[in-house]
Amino acid sequence: MLIQIDFASDLPIYRQLRDQIVIGLATGQLEAGEELPSVRRLAADLGINLHTVHKAYQQLRDEGFLVLDRRSGAVMAKNIPDQPEFQNWLSRQLEPLVAEAICRKMSTNDLQALVRTLDQSMRQLKKDGEMQNE
Repeated sequence: MLIQIDFASDLPIYRQLRDQIVIGLATGQLEAGEELPSVRRLAADLGINLHTVHKAYQQLRDEGFLVLDRRSGAVMAKNIPDQPEFQNWLSRQLEPLVAEAICRKMSTNDLQALVRTLDQSMRQLKKDGEMQNE
């Protein structure tokens, strides 16, 4: 999986890293049980501070996406727990985005179509990756 950092982005680097790893898992670019590079190696490869990678890995661990072990390093979790509060968290994250879409006169149909397109795109990427691995 290729990780690209946008140093000009307003989104913190640790968050960009975290998000790309989650997208990689959702699209099949990363597999459950797959080892990730060590904090030091990934920091060196990306040209970022190792504390930034550590923060991203810690967040992924706290969210149940990653298992951290001193001996085996960072490994994608085999079973990501269903988090009952996830839907509430997602709603809070989407609320300002939906509000902005309304302010910018985006219709409900267009907003739903956008979400559907994103969902289908990620699911297709995962399916394509699974077919290549067969």
